[in-house]
Amino acid sequence: MVERVTLHILDGDTARRAQLARLAFAAGHHAEIYASADELLTHAPSGGLVLAQDEPVGEGIPLLIASMMRAGHWLPVIAIAETPETGAVVRAIKSGALDYLAMPSQIAPLNDAITRAAKEADAFRAQRARAAEARQRISRLSLREREVLDRLADGCSNKAIARDLDISPRTVEIHRMKMMGKLGARHAAEAVRLRIEASGLDEVAA
Repeated sequence: MVERVTLHILDGDTARRAQLARLAFAAGHHAEIYASADELLTHAPSGGLVLAQDEPVGEGIPLLIASMMRAGHWLPVIAIAETPETGAVVRAIKSGALDYLAMPSQIAPLNDAITRAAKEADAFRAQRARAAEARQRISRLSLREREVLDRLADGCSNKAIARDLDISPRTVEIHRMKMMGKLGARHAAEAVRLRIEASGLDEVAA
């Protein structure tokens, strides 16, 4: 039995929106429909799943997810296309989409995707929230402190960082101490973890 969810259906084509909404209602779900990403973001839904047409193919989903990230929305996205292309699927999944479907004409494929996405939704939102928090902390750093953090994340020692930045090891230690304080990190590994978590949003927003 599939748990009832709210599907936020995003598609610029009226007929496709209606078809997807009919499938959603027939499967026992609630559907909200949007003609554009701007309309979805203005509505700012706080729960459910986004079912979005990938238009332009290979670009629509990454752009949508980047816009959602900037607006602070953490809803999981299922991408759809009339004929999914391998490159488009890869770009959508790398940008954060949980699934990519051919335009469904029956309930079963849609319900299967909803079931998979619903199971991952909580983890998805938690991951994005951690990434946003990490990026917010890193934004407090000075340029030099950020350079030190980036090199720590690359596995560089203080001496290697000093050579790379043309500063003394003692100066590296000072920047590192200030960086740790601003991040609220108890040790270098925690600072590096924050850098890695923040990079998830950096890639989406790029």
